[in-house]
Formats: sequence, C-alpha cells, structure tokens
Amino acid sequence: MGEQYSFSLTTFSPSGKLVQIEYALHAVSAGATALAIKAKNGVVIATEKKFPTLMDETSISKIGLLTPHTGMVYAGMGPDSRVLLRSGRKKAEEYFRFYKDPIPVVGVVKELASVMQEFTQSGGVRPFGVSLLIAGYDEKGPQLYQVDPSGSYWAWKASAIGKNMINAKTFLEKRYSEDLDLEDAIHTAILTLKEGFEGLMTEHNIEIGIIGNDRQFRVLTPPQVKDYLTVLG
Repeated sequence: MGEQYSFSLTTFSPSGKLVQIEYALHAVSAGATALAIKAKNGVVIATEKKFPTLMDETSISKIGLLTPHTGMVYAGMGPDSRVLLRSGRKKAEEYFRFYKDPIPVVGVVKELASVMQEFTQSGGVRPFGVSLLIAGYDEKGPQLYQVDPSGSYWAWKASAIGKNMINAKTFLEKRYSEDLDLEDAIHTAILTLKEGFEGLMTEHNIEIGIIGNDRQFRVLTPPQVKDYLTVLG
C-alpha cells in the first residue's frame, strides 16, 4: 500500500510523511561531506571536492557566493544547487534595489527556504535534492544556517551534511567551543573533514570558504589551503 505514496509529492502517506522528501534527503546523504563552523569573529565552510582523475577540478566549485557577505555550500545534486544559487542571488539583488541596503543573512536564508518549500507542495515538480549550509556576516555578527529539502531552516553553531555527516557532527561536538576564533575554526574544519576522508587530502580535493570581520566572503585559493594542510601535518 505504501508504494502508491512513494511517487506522489503532494500526497501524505498514512504515517504523515511526504515520501519524496525522504528520498531527497537520501540524495543529500549520498553527497560529498560538507561542514561549517561559526567562530566568534567569522564563519568557515569546508567540503570535499572529489572528481574523476581526468576532470579539470578548477572548472567546478562547490562553494558559491550569494552576496558579498554571504556564501553557501551544498551536499547532494550539484545542478539543483546551481538553481538555488541563482535564485538567492536574484532575491538579494531585488532586496538591494528596493531598500538600498544589503539583504540580511537570515533574509536570503528565508528566501531560499521558501523556494525549496514551494517545491514540496506543487504538482509536476520534485523536491530539491540538496541541503545547504549558508554562512554570512551582517549587523548581527557571524551567522550560520542549514536549509533542508523540506524548506526547514535552523541556525547552527556548527553543522555537517553529506555522507559522513554523523561522524562529522560527533567530532564537532567534541571539538567545538564558542571561544573559537576564525583561524582555529579553519583548523577544526580541516581536521573534521579528515576524520572520514578517503585517500590523501590535498589542496585540490577540498574547498574552504571563510568570512570574517571584514564581512567579505571569499574562497581560499589552493596555495592558501595547502598552507593550512602543511601546518596541520
């Protein structure tokens, strides 16, 4: 009997679930691990970036810039994340043109969550197969949010998504401190990724984005990532 609900997005199962959203979460769980940590003076996001040997890894980025003061990373289906990235940029630009001020971090989070939620109750579409970690810095200080395929969003001190998220969250729970500064958070992020990393970690198969007191989100260059890896041994 449950099969008849598996293919319908807009019909609840007898247990009160929208099964397609659960399938979308499976897609997220199969994605490369990504994590984020909020420090007292900024936020760091980091992700595995593994591709076939013959692929040019410089042509693909898993961390995207939403606004000058907000960035995001995803776990799950890359094409879906690009749609959300474009949508978030468009909403941020509309806000700026109307109010003449940058959109607050929570504002762009709400806009993306609304888009994702709409795709859970409309016919002829499917949920987005991604979860997002959104990092930013505005008048309220450094902020970190997670948005899931259902459109649910929460503020976090540190979180992880993707295939190794359970182990990563366990590691973060042990290592996290609210007194962390941004540099320590970067080191913790790399150590957390290493916990479940298969093979040799290099500057070419991980990606790191940071935002600090300057409120300018940026992705670290491979040489900068290599320097951090060298320090950590």
